[in-house]
Amino acid sequence: MPGRIAVVTGGNKGIGLEVCRQLAGNGVTVVLTARDETKGAAAVEKLRGMGLSSVIFHQMEITDDTSISRLANFLKTRFGKLDILVNNAGVVGLEFLQDRIDGTSTTSEKDTYERIDLLMKWCFRETRDAGKECLRTNYHGTKQVIGALLPLLLASDDGRIVNVSSELGQLRLFGDEALRRELDDVETLTEERVDAVVAAFASDLDAGVAAVAVRGWPDGAMSAYAVSKAALNAYSRVLARRHPTVRVNCVHPGFVRTDMTVNFGLLPPEEGAARVVAVALLPAGGPTGAYFEERREAPFV
Repeated sequence: MPGRIAVVTGGNKGIGLEVCRQLAGNGVTVVLTARDETKGAAAVEKLRGMGLSSVIFHQMEITDDTSISRLANFLKTRFGKLDILVNNAGVVGLEFLQDRIDGTSTTSEKDTYERIDLLMKWCFRETRDAGKECLRTNYHGTKQVIGALLPLLLASDDGRIVNVSSELGQLRLFGDEALRRELDDVETLTEERVDAVVAAFASDLDAGVAAVAVRGWPDGAMSAYAVSKAALNAYSRVLARRHPTVRVNCVHPGFVRTDMTVNFGLLPPEEGAARVVAVALLPAGGPTGAYFEERREAPFV
């Protein structure tokens, strides 16, 4: 029986694939999940070609209850526990326009927000449908996976959940000060309240851009993505308080060059993944309910 067992969602490319590689390189048996069976199996073969034989593929779509249940049953039968769950799968919440940035607009000195502005100018636009898919995937889908796999994490001697978040999910981006304080008050915050906040934002998406701006939601062209990550952060803190024997943490991998950023990020996938893996492999008894940025604990606000 192998030692530590990890599940990585969205593991067939980008940050997820690198997380799988680095965890396997640290002696962890990794179950790489992806919604596309062909792409997931090819990713596992790629890693095995690097000599990493402890990587297994299992299909899972994080918004599909049936595929999540199949994974949970597989893990229970094969291992009887789960030590590390890395929730990496997610979407950007934008409609794709083209796969490149105008070459005259790129310089290495531009920071994250300048680059996002350029992405929105050339490659993406925010729509209601894309925004609602973002909430359904990044928040509700991740919660579904956690709920199904939590019994296996509780069966571990040192279960860990690492939720891949973003600096765009920090509460300082919310214009509503009362809502900021509420989402940051971990002693009174509940899962039901976080769900209600997400539902309220979804309702305002239906009402249109003006409603999103007036209600104090994160400003800018990635408001749905920001709300999805802020809600995931808040839920992580609720979960950490509810299950103190499981380490539940969030990590911002940085603005990474992946398909999601049309390779216009600032960091290579190897570095973004290393930041995630560092949290996944924290020493026993380490922090829980925390947010990490650039390999250090940082405020949620």
